[in-house]
Amino acid sequence: MKALGIPASICLMTQNLLECASFVENSVADTASVVGDSKATQQAVVNNAYPSLNVLSKDLHLLLLDPHRFLFDKEHNNENMQLCYRKDKLYGRDKEETLITDAFCRVSRGKSEAFFIGGYSGSGKSKLVENLRERVDAVGGYYLKHKFDSEGRPLYGIISACNQLCLMIKERNTPKDVAETATKLRDEFGGDFGLLIRLLPNVGVLYPDSIDPMGAEKEGDKSETNVRSVCFMMLRFVRVVSSPSRPVMLFLDDIQWADSTALDLIHTILSDTTMGSCMFFVGTYRDNEVRERSHPIFGFIKKLEVSCVPMTQVSLTGLDQEDLNTMISDALCLYPRICKPLSNIVFQKTKGNPFFLLEFMQSLLDRGLLWYNLHQKRWVWSEDIIRSEKITDNVLHLLSSKMNGLRGNVQTLLKVMASFGTRTDELVIDHLSESPLYSDIGDGLKRSIIDGYVEKDGETQIKFVHDKVREAAYNLIPDSEKIQFHYNLGMMLYSICKKKDCVEKSIFLIASQINHGKHIVLRNDELLVIEVMDLNMIAGKKALDGCDHKTAYSYLSVALSMLPEGHWKRDYDTSLRLNFLLASAAYSSNKYDEAELVLQRIFVRARCIEDKLPSYFLFTTILQARGKVNEAYDACSTILTQLGEEIPNLITPASAQAMVVETLKLYEEVYTDEWLKQSKMEDKIAVAKFYTNFVTAAYFSKPRHMTIACACKAVQLTLRNGICQYSALSFLQLSTLVERRDNAVCVYRISKNALSLQERFDLQDQIPRLYSCFYGSIAWHEESLQSCADHLRRGFECGLSSGQVVVGFYCSIQYIAKQLHIGTNLKSLLKEIDYFLHLLEIYKSEVTKNYMLCFRETISMLIDKGECTSIEAKAHYGDLSDPDNKFQQAFFFHQALRSFWMGYGSRCKHFSEKCAPIFQQSGKLNALIVQFKYALILVEMLSKKNSFKSRMTVSEVIDTIKEAASRSDWNFTNKLRLVEAEFYALENEESQAIAAYDASIASARKSKFIHEEGLACEKAGFYHKRINDHQSAVKYFRQARECYEKWGSDMKVGIIQKELDCLMGT
Repeated sequence: MKALGIPASICLMTQNLLECASFVENSVADTASVVGDSKATQQAVVNNAYPSLNVLSKDLHLLLLDPHRFLFDKEHNNENMQLCYRKDKLYGRDKEETLITDAFCRVSRGKSEAFFIGGYSGSGKSKLVENLRERVDAVGGYYLKHKFDSEGRPLYGIISACNQLCLMIKERNTPKDVAETATKLRDEFGGDFGLLIRLLPNVGVLYPDSIDPMGAEKEGDKSETNVRSVCFMMLRFVRVVSSPSRPVMLFLDDIQWADSTALDLIHTILSDTTMGSCMFFVGTYRDNEVRERSHPIFGFIKKLEVSCVPMTQVSLTGLDQEDLNTMISDALCLYPRICKPLSNIVFQKTKGNPFFLLEFMQSLLDRGLLWYNLHQKRWVWSEDIIRSEKITDNVLHLLSSKMNGLRGNVQTLLKVMASFGTRTDELVIDHLSESPLYSDIGDGLKRSIIDGYVEKDGETQIKFVHDKVREAAYNLIPDSEKIQFHYNLGMMLYSICKKKDCVEKSIFLIASQINHGKHIVLRNDELLVIEVMDLNMIAGKKALDGCDHKTAYSYLSVALSMLPEGHWKRDYDTSLRLNFLLASAAYSSNKYDEAELVLQRIFVRARCIEDKLPSYFLFTTILQARGKVNEAYDACSTILTQLGEEIPNLITPASAQAMVVETLKLYEEVYTDEWLKQSKMEDKIAVAKFYTNFVTAAYFSKPRHMTIACACKAVQLTLRNGICQYSALSFLQLSTLVERRDNAVCVYRISKNALSLQERFDLQDQIPRLYSCFYGSIAWHEESLQSCADHLRRGFECGLSSGQVVVGFYCSIQYIAKQLHIGTNLKSLLKEIDYFLHLLEIYKSEVTKNYMLCFRETISMLIDKGECTSIEAKAHYGDLSDPDNKFQQAFFFHQALRSFWMGYGSRCKHFSEKCAPIFQQSGKLNALIVQFKYALILVEMLSKKNSFKSRMTVSEVIDTIKEAASRSDWNFTNKLRLVEAEFYALENEESQAIAAYDASIASARKSKFIHEEGLACEKAGFYHKRINDHQSAVKYFRQARECYEKWGSDMKVGIIQKELDCLMGT
């Protein structure tokens, strides 16, 4: 049959069928394979005889299923004998493949999810993930991958992957879709767009004609960032570019090398469950290397669980014997039953580890223990020799032994690449090839690619084909020589790049290699020490510019350790600059203790107050970030005193009020449009800057009158010395504090003038505080509450993006308050609050958490009396009898609001009157809201019991709201008309009452205050019911029910439905 050209597989099948007669029942089929001599061949034939038709059927099925592999003979020669592995097939991972595919399908329906794969190196973790790539591409998703290693920069790796995503968006979408994405990014980031470009430079490719990336990046350089702000920026970016139709899959390989900063970034994105991010995160790790529960991976997984992020965890073990036999059968193109003797030996040696299996089989091929028999046209092996040979059962030893036999230039290339990590740029290899020591490294690279140790990854990158290959290559360097090897490699690369004037392009690689031998540097002459110190400073500053603060801290720490003895005297400027950079990097990396230690060193060593000022400002900023507002206040006070400012120790409410009068009078004397545009502060700018922190610290730590006094001092400084970039904030801080009914017009004018300074100065970094002051406390007098809410949301996002966490979250409180006042859907608002609370937990920001919990409790009550929407966490108000308690005002306000909507009139009246001393003469929005509700309750009570005092109070409230409505028809006319309608109803002036109710309804509808439209309809319904116009009452109650349904208040819907049921029954 062979002579006739019949395929060897058919010949073997026929021979085994003919030998069935020789088959002895219960004989062991899988013993020795065919090797060559007649005796062995005869034994093999008998042993390979078919024991049943079922076994024969399986072989025939293979011939039909894959004829190219199992039916047709291959043309082999002695120089080209390669095993035919199925590169696209996963063996023994059907269950795991189903799990990961199902998880991605859930994500592509619009919900982020995490998937963790543990297992030993070589167990096929990466292969399992990469098999999903085609599906991701098929649904229009984006597949991002980054591999961590011990030499890398974890946070930068993730940012770099997202930077590549920008190029994918450009390449895979139509120009129209790209333009739409670009517009969304512009709308989302607004003034933070420069920060985005700084973080992800490739965003610029989405704006080929309309944006200068360098200019935008330069704009972003003016804003400070920290680790948390980077996380928030990336969250906003992913929120825009990901969607169910365009899910983002981020595969991070070997996350056992990731640090907590990188994992926090992923947690921030995945936990964005309420705002629309659509990401599938897959992380693989060697579970034998992370057994300690203190490893960051376990904390990361726990955080995801707490944040209710859907998550799947699997662990890959070795292949079982059947799957391993199938893999070998496919590689040898032989029936599985024939391969069993060989696969049993391989399983014993490799324990089923797929990568070890591949290397072991290759070693058999290289050693001549596995070969292709040209006569039989099939693979054969020396089973007895393989079994008896002492072949290592450790893949690392196997690879190392193999590498020891390689040519010198190949070994050199492998050692160099292993020192750099899992990958490097081909340009670095080209640079090194210019030195005599590495002159043949280029040829070594070509040979390494041919031999399968490394491979190309993109246009310029080269990477090891597997971690174990890199590990084995690194072991080519004796342990005792590793430090010296790294150091020599770094110095050689530095020398070459220095001549080419391209050190900065490879600065991280150069510095990290030299830093391995830091002690070698310190033994050298001082010039070299200073040179290496400068390299680390450059690397640190570059990392800071790229928002990689933790890496910056690492390089700057090394630079500082290299400063020579007596450096403060010998090189004062470098010492000062380096210490400040290190403190900034520590602060931005949330290493507050380390930052304060470095700053204390500056305070002791710096020669003058001017040199200490940047450090002092950073110090007070850190104190506020840590919630140490009293210490921040004291520090600011001390510094301002040193700068020549008189800070009074004793301030009374009366003296504070006198300062307000003095300051406003001075403003009227000094202010002109020309002064605002042209006056310039010359030598007090640092003082003005410190006042902004001083006032903020006072606001959170001192009585109101003391804060007012601080703000007056700041404004007086500007009025007497001219305008600077901090003047706008000083004006707004004071306006917020002194705003009252009798000065509202004046305060609004001062605030608008202050805000106009944005045209003169670049105030992007002050946006959170400017917006908090103006749109949180002042703008509502004349601008719509919806506009105020939009700007406060912008202030929140800008605050978190620029690292101003405290003021950013304060904007979020003001934003929620405005949203509640405009009647935003309560259930949507509850989700937003939970999102903010989640971020507050991540950022460990306690200053504003209580306020947010107040709003959550109120909204829960308004939805369903808290039955289904309450949470365990409750606001803590402290001692409410303490007049200095910052939460007293919030408590009384929320209690009055809840009581009103729930129909508890007496309770609402009680808490409204508790609010009265706090809100007396105040121009605060909350005061007007409470007065509005209070007046409605009083009118209702007057209908039962007349009271002259109450009537006068209602009249006063009407006058107050009328005054507010004269300045903002949008915000207050509906409220005015409703109080008037209730008063007309009380006086039995039917036509005027009905007209006023309808006017209130129309005004609320126009202003899109759905809750107050419902309230006006409800009150009109009760009035018509009282005058026995049941038909009109039903109409108004139905309108009220519809409004409350849109508002999301199940509680109010239930109340109205009872009234309707009663009326319809009547």
